[in-house]
Amino acid sequence: MQSFSTVSYLSSFFLFTTLSFVRTVLTEDGFCSAPLRIDADANSQPLYWKVTNPTLSPSHLQDLPGFTRSVYKKDHAFITPESQVFSPLPDWTNTLGAYLITPAIGSHFVMYLAKMQENSKSGLPPSDVERFIFVVQGSAVLTNISGNVHKLKVDSYAYLPPNLDHTVETDAAATLIVFERRYSGLENHVTEQIVGSTDKQPLLETPGEIFELRKLLPTSLAYDFNIHIMDFQPGEFLNVKEVHYNQHGLLLLEGQGIYRLSDSWYPIQTGDAIWMAPFVPQWYAALGKTRSRYLIYKDVNRNPL
Repeated sequence: MQSFSTVSYLSSFFLFTTLSFVRTVLTEDGFCSAPLRIDADANSQPLYWKVTNPTLSPSHLQDLPGFTRSVYKKDHAFITPESQVFSPLPDWTNTLGAYLITPAIGSHFVMYLAKMQENSKSGLPPSDVERFIFVVQGSAVLTNISGNVHKLKVDSYAYLPPNLDHTVETDAAATLIVFERRYSGLENHVTEQIVGSTDKQPLLETPGEIFELRKLLPTSLAYDFNIHIMDFQPGEFLNVKEVHYNQHGLLLLEGQGIYRLSDSWYPIQTGDAIWMAPFVPQWYAALGKTRSRYLIYKDVNRNPL
């Protein structure tokens, strides 16, 4: 009995000491302490506000020289906000751009952020190149050669067919995500300018899946790519571990989660971008306490040969 009491006493003392140490480490300034970040006003912020105001990294790593979450591999790239490099966008006025995906990485399309300032104006894409723009911050005015004018607000978008003369202008700061690719035409099929907003698009059936899906472009043969908006509630995930010939360009607009790309698993948060090459294994699960939403490019309607 005396031996048992001694062991019991020592075990209790060790447990008490350990818990006291853990409590001290968690509450005092130290090597593993980090201030609690609470976005108390998150619900009062504009839609997609964190795309242009991202959490670059945990607070205790922000000043670590050389730290980045970005990764580049032969079949995928994970591009995070602290790695984005902005410079004057060719042929645009008062606009800085950060190219996230280009053919140099192995893609057949371009994806970039355009940060427009006061009195900014877009340039035209190269000949035979189609363009898709999506507003994530501010507003812009789209005008085409026919004089048709559309005001694009956050969550609005526009598809511009190849060789359509148009301008996008702003009188205050605005941020666009832009996709461009050389159009792969089909005989007797012609694309048209499209202007819309995510909330006007119907939810589509997703057999075998539980996420919510909206397609921003028509599914007709004239269009050689589409842009999907996919919504996941916390804990929801893709049932299919996808491997396919299509390429993807993705921007996380809201929330956070885990993305599997090939044999790597990446924590992903608002503002992160991904390029996925053909046939790279891919899978997503939503984490956190709020909805996650991403915008994703996908080539469609063309024979891969």
